[in-house]
Amino acid sequence: MPHNCLYCQNKAALDELMIKIADLKVSTLYLFREQTHRGRCVVAYKDHVGQQFEIPENEWLQFMLDTRRAAIAIDKAFHPDKINFGAYSDTLKHAHWHLVPKYADGPEWGGVFAMNPRQTYLSEGEYADIIAKIKENL
Repeated sequence: MPHNCLYCQNKAALDELMIKIADLKVSTLYLFREQTHRGRCVVAYKDHVGQQFEIPENEWLQFMLDTRRAAIAIDKAFHPDKINFGAYSDTLKHAHWHLVPKYADGPEWGGVFAMNPRQTYLSEGEYADIIAKIKENL
């Protein structure tokens, strides 16, 4: 596993970007600290694989079910108009999904979400409230 993988080796950098919500069956659910899109999360596969198709076949469906479970929890908690799924990993080679709730009257509606717009950061209490709402629905 690469020494610089955010999910595997770089806990300090990971903690700057995300807050762990829960371990799922074969992945971990994180809240993205940048909350331009309320409830934005990341589902990261438990082991280091660079591409999603490298996830062992016997765990691929469970990874997708983990992702589905997280998306359902976000939907129940925040009622977005749409949840965008993004699997961009040009520079971060670890299988993961971005789950980005989009709202019809909100930023980037009708377009592609920015990876990290660095616009909306919350207090620790606000992060805790979002996490609690997601956990209630997992």
